[in-house]
Amino acid sequence: MQQGSPALAALPAPERGLPVLPELVERLADGAARARPEPVGGGTGLRTAACAYWARRGLPTAPEHVLAAPGVQPLLLALFASAGGEVLLTRPCAAWYAPLARLAGRLAYHVAVPAECGGVPDPFALLETVKRIRAEGGRPRFLVLSVADDTTGTVAPPEVLHEVCEAAAAEELTVVSDETWRDTLHDPHATVFVGPAEMYPDRVVVLTDLAGPLTPAVWPLAVARFPAEGTGPALRARAASLLTAVGAELAPPLAAAARWALTEPGPVRARAAATARLYGALGAAARERLDAAGALCRPPQAGPHLYADLGELREALAERRVTDSTELEGYLGAVLGHPVPGGHRFGDAPDALRARFSVLPFLGDRDERRHAALEAPDPAAEPDVAEALSTFGSAFSELAGV
Repeated sequence: MQQGSPALAALPAPERGLPVLPELVERLADGAARARPEPVGGGTGLRTAACAYWARRGLPTAPEHVLAAPGVQPLLLALFASAGGEVLLTRPCAAWYAPLARLAGRLAYHVAVPAECGGVPDPFALLETVKRIRAEGGRPRFLVLSVADDTTGTVAPPEVLHEVCEAAAAEELTVVSDETWRDTLHDPHATVFVGPAEMYPDRVVVLTDLAGPLTPAVWPLAVARFPAEGTGPALRARAASLLTAVGAELAPPLAAAARWALTEPGPVRARAAATARLYGALGAAARERLDAAGALCRPPQAGPHLYADLGELREALAERRVTDSTELEGYLGAVLGHPVPGGHRFGDAPDALRARFSVLPFLGDRDERRHAALEAPDPAAEPDVAEALSTFGSAFSELAGV
């Protein structure tokens, strides 16, 4: 009897986001009266706004090379389904990359990241993996990377990215660059973001999920920028056909709000800056407490997450019947009172005691507390936040016996 395809892994539950900007609510309400549907792939106004957004970041773009969709997942799925061949992912990577590759019928291969950052593969490991796939008769096609990495919270140095792009170019891979968190650098004066489209322009598709950095986390909004040359136009046409086939159009109110957010008016810029400061302050405070307990964690540089290796605490965890990342996920969730996804969800080996932590639970559930933290000069010193950080640190101090 032939077995069915492996089940898709359950993804981590969505997190409660930051309070919604009142100006965005107004744009959403204005768009609610619109009876005309938004075209699949986004109307001209929305795609033009996305072009201006990328142009301000040094990536000139024309509207005919842009697609918009209700979420970044439909865009990536359409990309995977638009061409044959295998998919290369980092280890660790976003939890939803590999399930979408399987859903599109593509084999996914994980490549280890370098010591200094996550989000991009080690260039030598990438070349070895491509060589192995070809030797087995495969056709590696897509490399998905994230310079400002959602999983580890790190930002890949330009010199490392340059080596990765050289390797991808040599193997004629199409790079899919998830740049969702590029505008949330904790210290924009000390951290340099350079995207692969600036180095390898003819073979890079840029994905940007607006939900979280520019719009509320619960609003499904995303845009993709395709190369103007090479395989870009063909990839965009196939992806647009697939989005049309499944009716993946944006609701008009969301399209109106996205169009306004992409112009980055004053309120959006101010919120983005406050969000980056908040994430940076809480990420540094969380890492300080993990380090004190002996956990290994790269310094977070962007976004709301950090990724920790608790291998140094293996004996203490084993005494609590925690021997792999699945059990670690359950243990941390029970101790901390909120979900903490284990490393197995991000492509790491289950026996590695790794987990991804978010700073958002430190803010509590009430919008008033989250507003106060956004406006505070030192968010970590806010009484409720300080108490949550203390509880977090105590859980690991007790585990480490310090």
